[in-house]
Amino acid sequence: MSNAPLMPKATAVWLVENTSLTFDQIADFCKLHPLEVKGIADGEVAAGIKGQDPITSSQLSRDEIEKGEQDSDYRLQLAASKVRLPEVKKSRGPRYTPLSRRQDRPNAILWLLRNHAELKDAQIMRLVGTTKTTLQAIRDRTHWNSASLAPMDPVTLGLCSQIDLDFEVARANKDRPQTPDAGATLAPAEITTGPRSWESEPEELTRDNVFSKPAAPAPDEDEEEEIDVNSVFAKLKDLKTKE
Repeated sequence: MSNAPLMPKATAVWLVENTSLTFDQIADFCKLHPLEVKGIADGEVAAGIKGQDPITSSQLSRDEIEKGEQDSDYRLQLAASKVRLPEVKKSRGPRYTPLSRRQDRPNAILWLLRNHAELKDAQIMRLVGTTKTTLQAIRDRTHWNSASLAPMDPVTLGLCSQIDLDFEVARANKDRPQTPDAGATLAPAEITTGPRSWESEPEELTRDNVFSKPAAPAPDEDEEEEIDVNSVFAKLKDLKTKE
């Protein structure tokens, strides 16, 4: 009922009683059926309803009524309100969960507790539409149906949307304090995969010191020549004689 006056039937009663406007004009202005306006004039409809003056409520001007009375084809225009009411912000209440889905809420809570431990209790309650008592009972394994619970994704169950879940997870990670460096980490990809000169950068990572221990140095040729071949064969002869 767009662009209709407040209390349309009461306004129609006043216009029927106090003006010479046609039924069609009154019906068009009050967003009613012409037969309904005719019933008001005959006393068959809206009996006992007190007329509401649209001029007093600044919904219709007297000049507009005079134009309508002079021209039966003229359609009355609703006066624009001079008072701007502030927009009413609807408070976001608890999420409504259909009856067919309420039995799946404990499974969804268990899934959130296992897969998104960073979420706060208030965030889980907002996503699934549960209470603090139920959430604490599932966390402490004191829920009456704790033995039969199975973790299930709340998005798959239709308890919340993927956008809402991602938003709450992102908010929880943003509020979560950064953990200090626990130790050495892997080298950046630019260092391990980038081109390098092995001879000019011996102190950097090499294939040998990453995948295996450094190979033993090769013996010098001078040391090999100092071995006495005759003494080796003499020892072998002594071993054979003893045997």
